[in-house]
Amino acid sequence: MANTKEIKSRMNSVRDIQKITNAMYLIASTKMRKAKNELDKTRPYFGALQGEIKRIFRTAGNVESKYFYPADGSRTLDHTYACLVITADKGLAGAYNQNAIKRAERLLSEHPDTKLFVVGEYGRQYFRKHHIPVERSFLYTAQNPTISRAREISSILLDLFDRNEVDKIFVIYTDLKSSLEGEAKSTRILPFHRQQFVSNVEEKAVKSPFEFFPSIGSVLDNVMQSYVTGFIYSALVDSFCSEQNARMAAMNSANQNAEKILNELSVRYNQVRQAAITQEITEVSSGAKAQRKKRLKRQLEEVEVS
Repeated sequence: MANTKEIKSRMNSVRDIQKITNAMYLIASTKMRKAKNELDKTRPYFGALQGEIKRIFRTAGNVESKYFYPADGSRTLDHTYACLVITADKGLAGAYNQNAIKRAERLLSEHPDTKLFVVGEYGRQYFRKHHIPVERSFLYTAQNPTISRAREISSILLDLFDRNEVDKIFVIYTDLKSSLEGEAKSTRILPFHRQQFVSNVEEKAVKSPFEFFPSIGSVLDNVMQSYVTGFIYSALVDSFCSEQNARMAAMNSANQNAEKILNELSVRYNQVRQAAITQEITEVSSGAKAQRKKRLKRQLEEVEVS
């Protein structure tokens, strides 16, 4: 059994780790609040974009665009896919990274001809170790999602789509469903279905059609490029918030486990300490008893001599 010094040293080590996990919890909560505020500031703009796309379809419902499935309902070819996988740069976030990677592996098993674009060092290292080719990885984007980085990613993916090198584009990210959990999602962002921009609410028909320059198709294509950028930015921020939320949950669980370990060590420390005190009392009592016996024996010997 460990002595009191060893138990005390272990308790100090656990307290030091608890300080680290508590600090990580506070940092994660601060980052999540900041990211949510940034996302809330940009949502009105992309909401307005979606409204303009709906307006275009109300003006000319049969408009054709390379970013949408054909109006006659026919499907595009399913040759090469592009998939943006959003992971974190670090671990210590529960199953956050693994859930996104499982989604990516499922897509690869269903459609092997898929080009991977990875956000986050964790995902890049995972695919490298498992010898899964990655078309391109975006460094530092996971820890600092900004609209400029979302625009950089979308321009690369849109360029491949415009040159017909990929037929579909997917984004795998983690959606923060609630403060308790996040859900890994796989969403196709290109091509779009027209029904995504058809409102269920009856709206007034456009009596005086808008004028679009140079054409309604060109305007729609330009708006859709901005919309794709907005979706990717939203996915980056949503994943970042989910990562911080998962890290908060992991650190909170670590704090609770540390408290449990400290309680167990405290009980064991008291038991060992009490055992040591009892041992000392026993030794003192035994020593005193031996001394009494020794004195009594000496007195008996002196009586016999006299």
